[in-house]
Amino acid sequence: MQKTQIAPSLLAADFGNLDSEITSLEAAGADILHLDIMDGHYVPNLSFGFPVIRTIRFLSKLPLDVHLMVTNPDFHISLLLDMDVQWVSFHQETFYHSHRLIQTLKEKGIKAGLALNPGTPIGTLEALLPDLDYILVMSVNPGFSAQDFIPSAIYKIWDLYNLRKKNNYRYLIEVDGGVTAANAKALKEAGADILVSASYIFSSHDYSQAISALRNA
Repeated sequence: MQKTQIAPSLLAADFGNLDSEITSLEAAGADILHLDIMDGHYVPNLSFGFPVIRTIRFLSKLPLDVHLMVTNPDFHISLLLDMDVQWVSFHQETFYHSHRLIQTLKEKGIKAGLALNPGTPIGTLEALLPDLDYILVMSVNPGFSAQDFIPSAIYKIWDLYNLRKKNNYRYLIEVDGGVTAANAKALKEAGADILVSASYIFSSHDYSQAISALRNA
């Protein structure tokens, strides 16, 4: 059984002390840094843009996982291709030609993922499942940190896990939204490979303890 990967979401980090925050996360055992990009259109919030991504890339050697919550993912992906990010996911509802974007990412050696909102059924991705490197299951409605976990996400993870096993697909299952030590065990038992956590980690006085609690739940 492979180790559960923990991806702190920098959406909840102290951006006034980004250097020390990233250093602390690396020392605490984070596997991936999760970057939420919001445009104020697809979701009712703004986060940060490409200059900040470049700064994060300069500050850390950890893999960068970019989650695009934007109405024009093709434009954003065209700029991300040469920014040394390792993972990129977008929402299928935002682009008609998802397969083209997936292939563009894979040709650059970037892991390609699609994000599933709480109200989006798995069936909308069925034709794309063989091509995906990962699926990001949203367990809150996208746009803001510190929301309550939506329990039905566990069933969606379980269904994705069974589809993967039945069809020998290779995608990883990532979950984001309200992830804490209290639900991490259930998420992992359902089949989640990567746990994204924001406020649970960053509200902790000990990042190492918080990450270990998620990994070992």
